[in-house]
Formats: sequence, structure tokens, C-alpha cells
Amino acid sequence: MTVEPGTDADASAVPPADAASAKVHSGLSRRRLLGAGIGAGALAGALAGGIGVRLATQSEEAAASAAQLFWAADNDGHQAGIATPAQDRLHFASFDLVTNDRAELVELLRRWTYAAARMTRGYGAGPLGPAQGSLDAPPDDTGEAAGLAPSGLTITVGFGGSLFDNRFGLAALKPAALAELPPFSVDFLDPNRSGGDLCIQACAHDPQVAVHAVRNLVRLGVGVVRVRWSQLGFGRTSSTTRSQLTPRNMFGFKDGTNNVKAEDTQLMREHVWVPSADGPHWIVGGTYLVARRIRMVIEAWDSTPLREQQNIFARFKGSGAPLTATDDPSREFDRINFTARNSDGELVIVPKSHVRLASPEHNAGARLLRRGYNFTDGTDGLGRLDAGLFFLSFQRDPRKQFVPIQRNLSQADEMNEYTKHVGSALFACPPGARPGGFWGEQLLRAAGAV
Repeated sequence: MTVEPGTDADASAVPPADAASAKVHSGLSRRRLLGAGIGAGALAGALAGGIGVRLATQSEEAAASAAQLFWAADNDGHQAGIATPAQDRLHFASFDLVTNDRAELVELLRRWTYAAARMTRGYGAGPLGPAQGSLDAPPDDTGEAAGLAPSGLTITVGFGGSLFDNRFGLAALKPAALAELPPFSVDFLDPNRSGGDLCIQACAHDPQVAVHAVRNLVRLGVGVVRVRWSQLGFGRTSSTTRSQLTPRNMFGFKDGTNNVKAEDTQLMREHVWVPSADGPHWIVGGTYLVARRIRMVIEAWDSTPLREQQNIFARFKGSGAPLTATDDPSREFDRINFTARNSDGELVIVPKSHVRLASPEHNAGARLLRRGYNFTDGTDGLGRLDAGLFFLSFQRDPRKQFVPIQRNLSQADEMNEYTKHVGSALFACPPGARPGGFWGEQLLRAAGAV
């Protein structure tokens, strides 16, 4: 990769990881840099030295466009894009490796980390000018995000179970929790929308910023990886912090009201982050990502009576409050009373409701950190929307969290009449990269590849 003059070709050459510097750069946009006439090389050198440019004003719009911290040291050892406040847009991509050369895998992860650290700060994957000073070579960034703010971009990487075969000497380091997901009765899985050796999750408030990030990582991986499948998402379907309002899914209901929140430190430790007791050591501080493409039968749902819709969700459609409360927005977060009965003696929260079957109370306390998105991918040729939920969840051990919850839902959830699970994948997300290091460095060091 061509780097800017005066910089080093690894991740330590990008903006510094300390919190004070991050505050300086948090509102810095590509447009302001270009407009200020700051050369790419001079800018990189200044930032590496801790010198930055501060915005004179900070509006709400600027705050929403600010840069997110990238390095492990700034995220309690974790990758960004997991507990980070969920952004509005998503570009997710799964990759197959087309090489058996372990050195090429290491170099790919180095390049990806370097480029990701730059792009999350609001810079290109590399300079826009002539690569190596030549107009006869492609530039080191595709350019479509030049002039755009960082837009809260986070880039998160994951390793699929298929990576741990005999190609790279990683088989002995495969975590038991990365075991292949079992089949579920609701599955209609398309193999072309499932699995993968690696994944990239790019989230941002501007769709062009998210797409630019994945596009450039794909470009950097030519000859080493190829895209297996990808998914664009809009309109987050859960809140990951208490400062966010609860969003709505494509069925029009508030989704993820009882999601684990980043502020729930103890719950995050218990249900999301892998502790040293679980191992192996390279995944400690990381987590496991389950991705499911769930197509919703929109037309059938839209003709379903409101009473039935609300019974399936066990919540009022307007306010999001549980049916055991009153239809009032202030009651959205009321604890659900699963034993409450109506005047006829019947359970208010019906036995086959989605909320009951997914609740921790009915899954031995298991919880997930959800971070999904709505999607609409045109029509299916019969005039029906190809739309639904791109479900993303992070958990400490899918075998003890996602699998029992999904099995419970598959067996009885009345929502199954309106949904089809058409894609599925599981990835191990390692802890965040250290300044000067790269994603998955602990894994590849353990394998003797570094």
C-alpha cells in the first residue's frame, strides 16, 4: 500500500489513540481538511505528533458526524462498533479467502487495520493523489467520501469458523463457542447468503461513508479475498445506549426495548465480552457475532388485524408499552408481567408471543446485545417487497445464548408465520487492535504467523 510521505506503513501512522487527541479530531471532516489546503502528508505527520485542528463551533449535526475512537485502548480493549451507540446505516460484507498463504492473510489484516483506522478518523484509506507519484496507477482511495464528515463510522472485523481449517494452521486455536449454528425449523437458508471466512461490519450515519469503507477494504483485499455476500441496512432496529430512542422495525413496532445497553457494565461483562475463563486467550475481550437475514412477509403482515399484531409482539404498536401496562409512551420500559391475566382468566402476554419466548425469564436468563438493521432490497419479481430485518447480535457464547433463544422462538413464535430466515453466519470478533498492531494479531502470533 502506498502511504503518505513521512508516515510508516502500519497502523501506528494514523491519528493517535489517546482520548485527548480524539476530542481534538472528533469534528474533523474531509471537506474542512481539503478546504484548509492541508496536504495529506503534512496532515498525517501533524496528527501523528498529536497536533490537530479544532472546529470553531460544534452543532448537533457536527456531533452526530463526529469520529468514533478506533483503538482498543480507547474502547476498554474492545472493537468499536459493538457497544458503540448504533448508527443509522450499515454495510456488512462477508468474505472468502482465495489464498492459502498465511503471510498474505497477515498482510491483509495489517492493511485493513491501517485503512480502517484512517477512515474512522475521516480520512481516505490512503491519499487521493497519484500513487507513488504516478498518474498511471490507481489512487490509494476511491474518493467518493472526500469532503464528507467521519459520520460516526465504525468498522468491526470478525473471523468465521471456516477460517480455522488447515489452510493457515489455526485449527487448534478455534474456540469451542465458534461451533457451527444448528439448523432451526424456520431456516430457508441460501448458502450464497451465509457463512464466510471473514466479515466486515461498517456502521455510519451517512450511507456513503459506510459503503466507501467496505468498498476500499474490498479493493485492498483483491487477490486475497473475494466478497461472498453483503447487505446494506438502514434504520437501526435497536438502541445500544440509554441516550437513544427505541427505533421501529419494518413491522412498525418498537424493537429492542429491553436490549442490553452499553451502560449496563455488569450485564455487558456477563453476556457480551468473552472472559479469560472462557478462552482461548486470543478472543478474551472479544465477542461472538451472529448475523441473520430475516425476510419479512410484509404484505401478509399489513393485512393482519392490529389486535393480533399486538398480541404477537406483546406490546402496543403506538407507544411500545407492554400489554400489561397502559398504552402510554412513558410506560415503554415497564417490566412485563408474564403472569398477568385478563378478565376472562387468560394470560395477557400470550404463550406464543415473541416477547415471552425471547425474554431472559424464559431462556434461563440468557441475553443478547442486539444491533440489527432494516433492509429493503427491491422486489422479488412478484411485486412483493424483499424486505425485513438484518439481525445482528453480540454475545459471550452463542451456544448458551443465541441458540437456545432461537430454538425457543423457532418452535412456537407466532411471528414465524410472517418471517423467513434466509441467511445466517457466525463470527468471532477479536478484541480491538492496539496502536501499531492489527486485528487478530494475538491469534496469528499464537499460530506463529507473526
